[in-house]
Amino acid sequence: MRTIVHSGIATIGLALTVAAQGPPPPPPPLPPVPVPPGNPITLEKSLLGKALFWDEQLSATSTVACGTCHINSVGGSDPRTVNDPSSVAPGPDGVLGTPDDVLGSLGVVRNLADGRLEKDELFELRPQVTGRKSPSMINAAFANELFWDGRAPDRFDDPITGSPILPFNAALESQAVGPPVSSVEMGHQGIAWPEIEGRLGPLEPLRLAESIPADLEAWIGDRDYNDLFAEAFGSGEVTAVRIALAIATYERTLISGQSAFDAGTLNPQQNRGRAIFFGQGRCALCHGGPLFTDQNFHNVGVTPALEDPGRFEVTGNPGDRGRFKTPSLRNVGLRAPYFHNGSAQSLNQVVAFYNRAGDFSFNQDPLIQPLGLAPLQRADLVAFLQALTDLRVVGEEAPFDRPLLYSESSRVPLVFGQSTPGTGGFQPQFVALEPAYINNPSLTVGVDGGLGGAPASLLFDLSAHPTGFPAFGAVLHLSFSPASRVLFQGNLEGSGPGNGWNSVSLEIPNAVGLVGTSVFMQWIVFDQGAPGVLSATPGLELPVF
Repeated sequence: MRTIVHSGIATIGLALTVAAQGPPPPPPPLPPVPVPPGNPITLEKSLLGKALFWDEQLSATSTVACGTCHINSVGGSDPRTVNDPSSVAPGPDGVLGTPDDVLGSLGVVRNLADGRLEKDELFELRPQVTGRKSPSMINAAFANELFWDGRAPDRFDDPITGSPILPFNAALESQAVGPPVSSVEMGHQGIAWPEIEGRLGPLEPLRLAESIPADLEAWIGDRDYNDLFAEAFGSGEVTAVRIALAIATYERTLISGQSAFDAGTLNPQQNRGRAIFFGQGRCALCHGGPLFTDQNFHNVGVTPALEDPGRFEVTGNPGDRGRFKTPSLRNVGLRAPYFHNGSAQSLNQVVAFYNRAGDFSFNQDPLIQPLGLAPLQRADLVAFLQALTDLRVVGEEAPFDRPLLYSESSRVPLVFGQSTPGTGGFQPQFVALEPAYINNPSLTVGVDGGLGGAPASLLFDLSAHPTGFPAFGAVLHLSFSPASRVLFQGNLEGSGPGNGWNSVSLEIPNAVGLVGTSVFMQWIVFDQGAPGVLSATPGLELPVF
């Protein structure tokens, strides 16, 4: 039923042949994409899946899309894992700043069904972080299990009823239904698929994106998701199963196989690295074949097997402790940091890791052996790995083109001006990530770092004061025009200096005249320990679109 050849005896034989005869020729073309019989690829379904994959409205906070953690230009991984220092999750010890920390992907601030925020024990009012690094969705169509531990199986069952939908070749569908109902990645506490089904249909597709590829934008037109589902599936009913079928269909178009290696244009250093890859480096034992992966699970010694049990969590087999899925090495040069925990910052560090045979030997795969590569050999191997990059992926050329996400755009809220400290010198800060688009039924704005239990107000205006002005010991940043008002009054949650927080969910009217303007907000806290009577956040500018 599946056309993939898993590298096992075949790759060992290949490695022995290489050792005797030198570097092999480039791999054969990629095999046909496995497609489940019940979900054939159609243009309409792939376009719908593309819209869904890149639509932040699929999340409870309208801040995270599937694509947020899988950006094409970085090989289908998450650039924030490198660029945002807050992309850190604790390991098993539950404490940040210790050696078992993981570089993961930023999700949503812990939030409730009514839109209000809820302080998390670990991340507080910051976006939560996933416990493993985001794997790539590019070429994921060839895998028969997905996620690092393979918990998304080859079959696909209805996530609501459990009824079987697709018996095989359906790991993409199985994977797609997980993140939207994860309260860390995209959802609110207690979210379930019926809620997502109920709210998605009348929404304008990609309403939050600042730009959309021309062909996708033309196909969407002025239609809503009900209309798009009707074209793709024959009726407008929005279901979790159909969402998964569409997203998986789109992902089956993300096939990368046009690198310098495929074209036979390696330079001398890359050719030397190729010989090492298939020879002394032993890389092809797990990363063989045209996909550069055996689609299997191995414990290579990145972390102690008891620290993250990996595949064991799925199978319960003690031999699977510490085993993780072998990633494809296509476009690997774009996907730093590396390994399931993001512990290697560069390909140089990855090669050094394998050269010393990993770091932890308990239950380690016997294929992992010291390599004895000299520094120049390691550099050559890295050069070869970088030659596996498809330039269409780097440049986000079709089929790897995509919308510009709200979170990447000029539409995100902007904090400006200074805060005013309160008791203990703690400075209240805004918690504001959500988009201010007209007809938004729930824009959540929060405050953190105030005096717990103290009265607080959220102020609003259509204009800001150009420099800020003093009042009751605080610097106020709104102009207090006739349009100004108080949006919220109440006491902060928590107790003690710096522990006060709260949030309010606001509805933005469907006022077209606001589009292209900005609105301004500021929290003030009535704090007797402040230099005056008030402590305050900086100002907040929210572009309305």
